[in-house]
Amino acid sequence: MPLRRIGILTGGGDVPGLNAVIKGVVYRGAELGFEVIGIRRGWEGLTHLDLSAQDKYVMALNRSNTRTIDRTGGTFLHSSRTNPARMKVEKLPLHVEPRLGECREVKPGVLDFSPIVLDNLQALRIDALIVIGGDDTLGYAPALESAGVPCIAIPKTMDNDVRNTEYCIGFSTAITRAVAAISRQRTTVGSHERIGIFRIFGRDAGYTALYTAYVTSIRCCIPEHRFDLHKLIDLLVTDKRNNPSNYSLVVISEGAVWEGGEVQEYGEADAFGHRRKLNIGEALSEQVKKIAGEETIVSDLTYDLRSGDPDFVDKMVATTFANMSLDCLAEGRHGRMMALQNGCYVDADLPDPALGPRRVDVETLYNVDRYRPNYTNKKGLPIFLTHA
Repeated sequence: MPLRRIGILTGGGDVPGLNAVIKGVVYRGAELGFEVIGIRRGWEGLTHLDLSAQDKYVMALNRSNTRTIDRTGGTFLHSSRTNPARMKVEKLPLHVEPRLGECREVKPGVLDFSPIVLDNLQALRIDALIVIGGDDTLGYAPALESAGVPCIAIPKTMDNDVRNTEYCIGFSTAITRAVAAISRQRTTVGSHERIGIFRIFGRDAGYTALYTAYVTSIRCCIPEHRFDLHKLIDLLVTDKRNNPSNYSLVVISEGAVWEGGEVQEYGEADAFGHRRKLNIGEALSEQVKKIAGEETIVSDLTYDLRSGDPDFVDKMVATTFANMSLDCLAEGRHGRMMALQNGCYVDADLPDPALGPRRVDVETLYNVDRYRPNYTNKKGLPIFLTHA
């Protein structure tokens, strides 16, 4: 049967560029004769849907209501961190209770909601689904594809850690914002002659810290390499003393940890099994004061980096990925992810969720002795090199 109705959703954290994808899908879809239905709040829209009511999770998209959305950040469809394969019964709305018997129990109190998701997609007459998300959100797409639902994935995350692609929407804007914030705060850190510590997103991969350090010429610590605490502090103190303004800077991924240390977590795990991490920037600050007797300024470069308008790169890639996804569906191809490989646009295999996120190739990209990015031997390499 030819595809006629496409669903689209955004899941996980918002990043600049999501609305450009949504608008691109709607506009290209209209040219190709596709009807586009927005699923609000990510996968929650397909697990909590109430088919007996005028539901808040479904929104018909057209040129009129998406005409200006690409001019702002965030996601027009809203988002959530919902995992249909692991739904906690205690958090489900009352109207789904009669259907719980259709679901397989993953563990006590946790159900795989896939049968309900499939029924809801069928009830909405959705022929194919475009899923925009990071490694967690996209991790459920292969299950739907295997169940017979044509899926197209579009990677977005400021962590830039989705497998099978060198670039994810949101990454460039995050780096642009981080660089601007560090440039502004140099004046304060220098005025007080302190060591500036910038904590940045990067639960499992250090791309955001690495590329921020690359263009600001400061040191960085990433999850892929446990750093020597005393060595790092010595380097920062030496940098400070050699600086005419008597200050130094380091950017550190939220998932980084020093040798002999452990990543400290707190709170309840989310739908994908992740708990919040204690602030590694504050922890490092305490050690700097204790070991070197130096005063610090700690700045959290997190949510501000994912808010606001996309930069040129993210808007361009978002628009291109949107049009590529419609090309695939028009040609009858699915089970694909829009991607960049070797610097070129391609449609790639859906990432295998069992492999987890893509990580920095430390040997190629990171100088483990200086805790800095590698700047040499770049000739012939794509702009966002990875050996994933």
